[in-house]
Amino acid sequence: MDTVSNIPPGSAAQAPALRHLCRITARVSALVTLGEGPYGERRYVPIVGGEVEGETLSGEVLAGGVDWQIQRRDGTLDISAQYVIRTSEGDLIEVESRGYRHGPADVMARLGRGEAVSADDYYFRTTLRFQTSAPKWQSLNSVLAIGKAMRRPDAAVLEVFLVG
Repeated sequence: MDTVSNIPPGSAAQAPALRHLCRITARVSALVTLGEGPYGERRYVPIVGGEVEGETLSGEVLAGGVDWQIQRRDGTLDISAQYVIRTSEGDLIEVESRGYRHGPADVMARLGRGEAVSADDYYFRTTLRFQTSAPKWQSLNSVLAIGKAMRRPDAAVLEVFLVG
């Protein structure tokens, strides 16, 4: 049964609202490769710090996070990052970010060489989930966010939007 065609006319859902939460700049050190695995090149990038800037949420990215990656054979980079934010009030929030980065081969080669590339020239999107025990931020435990990201030689920069 095709459930999409069974939606009554006029009841089509509206796209969820997005609300800007913050900009996360996760500074990274050098990429470490584990070599070719069954799904592509397995590698990771240590997260060494960073900044969180926003009207609602601000603070710092703590050193110690890791961005695990698989460079797939089709050219797509499969990303799974985990790190911790310390808010400007001292609260700790765990961030789990999963996404994809891909684009034309020449653009990805330029990124790989550390050249400046416009975020509009490639696709870099993530979904984010949060965990915290801080009373002020309890609502983050039950929401999803999406990020539009760009890669700089020394950092990944994510514009983070809460999905309403």
